[in-house]
Amino acid sequence: MPCTTLLVGKKASYDGSTLVARNEDSGAGDFTAKKFIVVHPSDQPKVYKSVLSHVEIPLPNNPMRYTCMPDALNDKGIWGAAGVNELNVSMTATETITSNERVLAADPLVKYIPAKGKEGDVDYTPEVVGGIGEEDIVTLVLPYIKSAREGVLRLGEILEKYGTYEMNGIAFQDIDEIWWLETIGGHHWIAKRVKDDEYVVMPNQLGIDSFDLKDAFDKQKEHLCSSDLVEFIEKNYLNLNQDKHFNPRYAFGSHSDADHVYNTPRAWIICRYFNPTTYRWDGPKADYRPDSDNIPWSLVPEHKITVEDVKYVLSHHYQGTPYDPYGKHGDSSLRGSFRPIGINRNNFLSCVQIRPYAPEEIRSIEWIAYGSNTFNAFVPFYVNVDETPIYTANTNKTVSTDNFYWSNRIIGALADAHYSNTSSAIERYQNAVQTKGHQLINKYDALFTKDVDPVTFCQAANQEIADMAKQHTDALLDKVLFTASMGMKNSFSRSDA
Repeated sequence: MPCTTLLVGKKASYDGSTLVARNEDSGAGDFTAKKFIVVHPSDQPKVYKSVLSHVEIPLPNNPMRYTCMPDALNDKGIWGAAGVNELNVSMTATETITSNERVLAADPLVKYIPAKGKEGDVDYTPEVVGGIGEEDIVTLVLPYIKSAREGVLRLGEILEKYGTYEMNGIAFQDIDEIWWLETIGGHHWIAKRVKDDEYVVMPNQLGIDSFDLKDAFDKQKEHLCSSDLVEFIEKNYLNLNQDKHFNPRYAFGSHSDADHVYNTPRAWIICRYFNPTTYRWDGPKADYRPDSDNIPWSLVPEHKITVEDVKYVLSHHYQGTPYDPYGKHGDSSLRGSFRPIGINRNNFLSCVQIRPYAPEEIRSIEWIAYGSNTFNAFVPFYVNVDETPIYTANTNKTVSTDNFYWSNRIIGALADAHYSNTSSAIERYQNAVQTKGHQLINKYDALFTKDVDPVTFCQAANQEIADMAKQHTDALLDKVLFTASMGMKNSFSRSDA
């Protein structure tokens, strides 16, 4: 999936939480309906079979309950996307990333090959199963891990054994650590721990720009990798550095013209937001431009990062620059030059906030939004639940304003065509929902005691939050629909009255 991921270490966030956020975006010409659900151990398969690649993988017999954001129609598999398990360990899957011809020649992707002919015929060729992919990864990993590091190791083991048919980046998160894993070819991978005082921006491009192979094969404090990575690099002449340092972007990544339109501008605009004075981002003497291949993978932000910052940057459409598709000033030929972060094809946005100051039972909050992020709002939910509110979970093929996903899709489609006339209402909606969301979390945090049943407590809180979101979303839809109706081409000022 074309997506954007943001990772925020605990000392870089406003409250000491680790923050992991990801947009899931559909591919061009497609929209994927999503829902927010809970998967129970009894729902977890004993043997997993991929819909797309047909690979079958036996699973451990001790799965945990977890939240996820699967495809609502389930016609191409699960695509769990993002979630938190009952031990407050979180993961995202996945950020589709890039590679290069040398890597893919040395370790080809494990593609599914359909059977040819009919079984029993002379020319029959049986199918060749593929590896794992974005469809599968949350289901294979999240129910079984007790820490972010364990997530890296479990996924790494699966990758080495079964392979993958696509290049992906995956985030793992617990109360202390965030790890980022990138697949390399069919069976290889690297993972790096995000420093506590830094943030990481990941568009659809292999991103890690430094890697300590010695640490990965010794103490493994901040680096992990597949077991034969050094031999793989040496045998295939992948190290392109001129010095003793190793840069995975040079070795494993891409350097295409398409990156400069689709990927690097997203890293540029977010780093420009969090580090406006650290570097020059604009003009002929800029240190980094939208087409720069060397924008740092991680930076210390100039101010601590809030949930609202996360929502803002993952909704960005280059406002404040000449590239804003909604812009009205400057050179009109530059508008829409780059792929926005807040794009029409956003399926959902999730930000998991694991709070060190909160009791374990209510420690993790999952903020979610559906549809195009330019026009939606962040809503927080506790994850220690047996079920999620119907408003967030009842997505199906039928368009309905009784569903959070479809309501936001309708609002985005209407408001986009009337951006100037609806932007104030959208902004007020976002501020109101996110403010009330914080208020309700504060309310229920204060009410929580060890004497209450935590699951029942969290579900009651989530229901009030969902009811609040529906009330504000319905009101916004009414305003946007009225504005769009008044702007119809067949309008006429004279009336009969």
